[in-house]
Amino acid sequence: MNSNEIRQKYLDFFVAKKHHLAKSDGLVPSSDPSLLFTSAGMVQFKNMFQGKTKLTYTRAVSCQKCFRTNDIERVGHTARHHTFFEMLGNFSFGDYFKKEAILWAWEFLTKTVNLPPDKLWVTIYQDDNETAQIWQTIVKPERIIRLGKESNFWEMGDTGPCGPCSEILYDQGEKSGCGKPECQVGCDCDRYLEVWNLVFTQFDRDKNDQLAPLPQKNIDTGMGLERLAAVVQGVSSNFATDLFRPIMQKAADLAGVEYGREEISDRYLKVIADHIRGITFLTSEGILPSNEGRGYVLRRLIRRAHHYGKLLNINETFLHTLAGVVIDSMKGHYPELAGAKDHTYNVIINEEKKFQQTLEQGLTILEEIIAGLKKTKDKMISGKIVFQLYDTYGFPLDLTKEIAAEQGLQIDDQGFAAKMEQQREKARSAWKGSGAEDLSFYSLLHKDTGDTVFTGYAENKTGTRIAALIIDKKRSAQAAVGDAVQIILERTPFYGETGGQVGDTGKITKTGGEIVITNTLRPIPGLIVHEGKIISGSFSINDPVAAVVDGERRNNIARNHTATHLLQAALRKILGNHITQAGSLVESERLRFDFTHNQPLDAKELSAIEDLVNANIRANLQIMVTETALEEAKKKGAMALFGEKYAAKVRLVEITNASLELCGGSHCHTSGEIGLFKIVSAASIAQGVRRIEAVTGQEAIRVIHQQDQLIADLELILKTTAGELTPRVEKLMEQVKSLQKELQQQKSKAVSHNINDLVNEAKKVNGITVLARNFPEADAEDLRKIGDQLKSHLKSGVFILGGLKNDKIALICMVTIDLTAKGLQASKIIKEVAFVVGGSGGGRADLAQASGKNPDKMDEAMQKSIEIIGNLKLF
Repeated sequence: MNSNEIRQKYLDFFVAKKHHLAKSDGLVPSSDPSLLFTSAGMVQFKNMFQGKTKLTYTRAVSCQKCFRTNDIERVGHTARHHTFFEMLGNFSFGDYFKKEAILWAWEFLTKTVNLPPDKLWVTIYQDDNETAQIWQTIVKPERIIRLGKESNFWEMGDTGPCGPCSEILYDQGEKSGCGKPECQVGCDCDRYLEVWNLVFTQFDRDKNDQLAPLPQKNIDTGMGLERLAAVVQGVSSNFATDLFRPIMQKAADLAGVEYGREEISDRYLKVIADHIRGITFLTSEGILPSNEGRGYVLRRLIRRAHHYGKLLNINETFLHTLAGVVIDSMKGHYPELAGAKDHTYNVIINEEKKFQQTLEQGLTILEEIIAGLKKTKDKMISGKIVFQLYDTYGFPLDLTKEIAAEQGLQIDDQGFAAKMEQQREKARSAWKGSGAEDLSFYSLLHKDTGDTVFTGYAENKTGTRIAALIIDKKRSAQAAVGDAVQIILERTPFYGETGGQVGDTGKITKTGGEIVITNTLRPIPGLIVHEGKIISGSFSINDPVAAVVDGERRNNIARNHTATHLLQAALRKILGNHITQAGSLVESERLRFDFTHNQPLDAKELSAIEDLVNANIRANLQIMVTETALEEAKKKGAMALFGEKYAAKVRLVEITNASLELCGGSHCHTSGEIGLFKIVSAASIAQGVRRIEAVTGQEAIRVIHQQDQLIADLELILKTTAGELTPRVEKLMEQVKSLQKELQQQKSKAVSHNINDLVNEAKKVNGITVLARNFPEADAEDLRKIGDQLKSHLKSGVFILGGLKNDKIALICMVTIDLTAKGLQASKIIKEVAFVVGGSGGGRADLAQASGKNPDKMDEAMQKSIEIIGNLKLF
């Protein structure tokens, strides 16, 4: 039975038991953005468990995508530690309880996936006699093991909901155990493998540690698909299942190794296979590599996997190939993977290439550090430096250790570990304060008010009633003049900020009262929150009011939103279908669109994109908005956002013969209403991600007037006409270049006149002709020319030359070919010299250059170069 069959059998089993089939939430939790990732199946049901939202069903089953980072260093070292995994779970919210949960779990394991009953053991909480009695109707009493609170009692915190657990374990046999005579259920070895955990949430713990029965008893179960597959498929490691083997085999083929032959290469293959699953799913949700938060985790995974590939002698970008294996094997259950395939490939390839560059930078720095330690005869690389290489340059710890060992050095493991822990704590603190708001207040509010009915697609003004008033995050029965308030209405035409579109502004009025609305939010699905200030009168719950949107601002937003759809369509037509949305912002004054693309856009491409959008505007295309089933929309080829969780019914925005997208935002009725589209900037915002900012309508006309004024100013300054501006500027640039060339020639003549003096300054050091000298007001190009003349006159020697122009340090080292043959390398000399002025550099054996930060140490650097030559050992 393969893993796809196991997953489907589980879902079908509980659907047949009248469970609602809940689609997997994203790895980015939709119900709790304060979490970094979804780490368990119950996360999307958290508010239902806590009674913070209305129940639309009381039983659910899911296969949840999960991601955990706490065991990342252990991946590959054990049979079961993973970053990405799938959690099978069935849940009850005040419906069935222990008896049904236990009986169904046993039925599924022994009847549906045919596990031998004599291989199964059960653990229960030591004081849970009720659970013991139920299990005794199924298994022999000696197979029911009572364990303590640490392993068999679940708690959310020091207070709050909690309850006993019951675990079902599979006996893998003595060969999988520790071999100790006392080995039994509860042992840390792999013999008795936990397969399924049943949590019975039945108590509420108070601050005095007293347990009281919960009015609503819940069931929360979790079973890792990877573990279940291993047991069903009769293998001792998750990595031996069909979830991992195809990935590892492909990686082994690329590396030219055989899985199962060597322990070390097997471990590398396991790490790669684990990480590429996480990489593929994270990128499919629109997460991009970065230096913080979720993006940092993705970057770390890609770099770790690439590094282990390098250890297997895979020297090219390769992870996108393995992502293809993951997509092909899992797209049946997760169709979003196939839709994000091009995007995933682009992200992975770009990040691998970037890592290859940073590895080279890290290697240069490490070589400089080792050279410095050798001079001081120190044998230890500090943990701070090792951490800097790891964190800033992505330089793997084991690679640092390997290079250090080759040079007879050690690294400060404890210092590195301390820095790592500081970073983890900093990351935890940063995430808590990252703006990911605790939305539980709004969840409870929503439970009382119900959904806000949105009328804004059809009208800008709605008669309605106040459902709730909030002042300083507290509910209030009334509010008066001067109060800053949040208002929940029963019905509203105000669009709450979501999907990249800003919230509406306007006013809420009644006889004798007015609230100016400055923003509208949608903190959780179904709830629209109006933010504003009362400028007259007072307001109370249930007051009848009129909600009026700022119509002109709304129309401007609609122009920009419709233009964004036309922009994406134009990008895909002109640049290619690999273009995918990576973010957007739709305001009344402008629009911003982020998209995946590896190359800068040139003027010709930008003009073509702008022209195509404006052609579609002039065509006055009809815009049709319909509601349809999600699957039907996908069949029509509708564009959808990565990571967006869509309902079964979706809103489809179609611009005739131009664009088809799933979208809940405000739009024009025809494309002609946009008026005009003008790109104002195009730039890179991340590796492989570009951003276009544009304006429409009256704002586009204002930008064009501004540009006209700029041209008029230039005409006046340069005393020419608009048509002659380009040739006039070109002529001026030619004059500048000519003057620069003339100046350079004068400098060269001055050097030529002084070359004999420089030759006479050269001296013998360690049998080598050496000149080390600083030249004020000289840049790198000046120094190279001086060096070339010295080589021409002296034929043999080493020349270390420094310059300081416009406060910028330039260092050059030249070594004649006869001396490079004896082992002298300009690149090594320049690194040590640059270190003195706080810089770095590199180059070839005969020519190298560097920069620095400390001009005051230029003379010291020249003296240092003499010492370096004096200490050289020639072949």
